[in-house]
Amino acid sequence: MSKVKPYKDSDLGKKEQVTQMFDTISGDYDGLNRVISFGIDIKWRKKVVKIVKEKQPESILDIATGTGDLAINLAETNASKIVGLDISSGMLEIGKEKINRKGLNSKIEMVLGDSENMPFNDNTFDAITVSFGIRNFETLENGLKEILRVLKPGGSFVILETSMPDKAPYKQGYNFYTKNILPLIGRTFSKDKTAYKYLCESASVFPYGEALNNILRKTGFINVEDFPQTFGVATIYVSSK
Repeated sequence: MSKVKPYKDSDLGKKEQVTQMFDTISGDYDGLNRVISFGIDIKWRKKVVKIVKEKQPESILDIATGTGDLAINLAETNASKIVGLDISSGMLEIGKEKINRKGLNSKIEMVLGDSENMPFNDNTFDAITVSFGIRNFETLENGLKEILRVLKPGGSFVILETSMPDKAPYKQGYNFYTKNILPLIGRTFSKDKTAYKYLCESASVFPYGEALNNILRKTGFINVEDFPQTFGVATIYVSSK
């Protein structure tokens, strides 16, 4: 499990540090993500939407929704209600502006809350998603237990998260890019000079592939599968309750 903290010299816990970090970078987040991923993250999110849409959910929860990219994309599923949950009020404000511009206020609700202590009843949602946020949980197992709690029996849980390529030369190229190029981009264009260094470091120590599959199974999820994307730099995990 990741022990990396955004600010190593801070007395705050990881949850408070992550909140502070994302509040600070919220205005830069969308643009930097497009640059850093070369826009491929858009393609990955479309695949998540396709997977969720096949299940025809009526209600969807997007955890760690950030500025709402995936929540907005999930409107294509024709779900009657989509809730975006995030711990960062700064990220949510950007998301609300985007939702308003797209005329999706009646379908998407943005909620300030903690993914490890969610303000929802048991068995509430037909589908739950989280993209590039699960590694920011303070305690992964607690977050997954909460997700299982609010997911309906038979409901789908889909994760999109960074992972590590296993084969050369993609592994070497990925390591060089994440350790040298990505933090440089973050320092150059972001208000928070340490944020993208943290995001790289947290990705490098977070369990992926079969390791994360086993954590999901241990938590109680079933039908667990993983689908590596773009030579393994990201992975989509699909499971159910």
